[in-house]
Amino acid sequence: MLQVRASPTFLPSTSSSSPSSAQAPTPSASFGRGSHRRGGLVSFAAAASPHRGAARRPVMAAAGAAKLEDADALIDSVETFIFDCDGVIWKGDKLIDGVPETLDLLRSKGKRLVFVTNNSTKSRKQYGKKFETLGLSVDEEEIFASSFAAAAYLQSIDFPKDKKVYVIGEEGILKELELAGFQYLGGPTDGDKKIELKPGFYMEHDKDVGAVVVGFDRYFNYYKVQYGTLCIRENPGCLFIATNRDAVTHLTDAQEWAGGGSMVGAILGSTKQEPLVVGKPSTFMMDYLAKKFGITTSQICMVGDRLDTDILFGQNGGCKTLLVLSGVTSLQTLQSPDNSIQPDFYTNKISDFLTLKAATV
Repeated sequence: MLQVRASPTFLPSTSSSSPSSAQAPTPSASFGRGSHRRGGLVSFAAAASPHRGAARRPVMAAAGAAKLEDADALIDSVETFIFDCDGVIWKGDKLIDGVPETLDLLRSKGKRLVFVTNNSTKSRKQYGKKFETLGLSVDEEEIFASSFAAAAYLQSIDFPKDKKVYVIGEEGILKELELAGFQYLGGPTDGDKKIELKPGFYMEHDKDVGAVVVGFDRYFNYYKVQYGTLCIRENPGCLFIATNRDAVTHLTDAQEWAGGGSMVGAILGSTKQEPLVVGKPSTFMMDYLAKKFGITTSQICMVGDRLDTDILFGQNGGCKTLLVLSGVTSLQTLQSPDNSIQPDFYTNKISDFLTLKAATV
């Protein structure tokens, strides 16, 4: 059986509820000013006119993923490695064993390294500080978070500067929107706001909100749900943008925690509208990276711990894919008959590049 790869065009919405699920997006109406021209921060016709008809088909490999045996062969076959962060580089605030040595090895071989995370709580600058705190030397230009992707997407569609963005999320989204020159409201400051449901109470909302961006939010509350819902349902053309739909995340290395998909799901439930997803597995960030660095996607290996975001992200972009078992996905899940997303290779953790290299010398 031939391995089928999903189309690399921009896919604005996907569900993380199951590795085998795929759902066609039905986003709210978008602003039309940038929808038919190439411009802004990035220029993608598909980004401005997302596909609404055809759902993405999960990838099925005939014999399943191959266990990585020859690390050198994989390393030599690509120019760039894109790494997910949570579950690959670190868990919570704890670095995964062998990561510094592995990154040093790849850099010594002249490989470009890029770090892409669906976690929107930090800006690129803030993630740079986290890498530094963990003892890793990573440039800000090598980091791409879904908080940045949300701002970049708004720029790519020429989102009107006289419109505002309501944020259900944390500081990372606010910082990236500010850097991009967009007006915003909401965020952590709305975490303390409460609604007193008295008879006849009517909640006002800003009619100039043209987009609601939803990301992971530890200050999530009913006020935010209602405010975001009113903007999407009552403001003409208001966009519903999700940084990701991850079911779980690694806030600590002790257990999994409810992810950004739980916040997105609440707004989806109240508005009955599918979001535009700018994080993985949408190809928006892949297209942006390819354009920025001049990379041919066939010369990229995507390394991640999630099948339905990281691996699908790589496959949608036409990259080689490597699943590591140091995060969300277990070997049992990978090899389950119910899983239809198969990476090219799998291994325990990225530091296997070191041991497998030594074993082949």
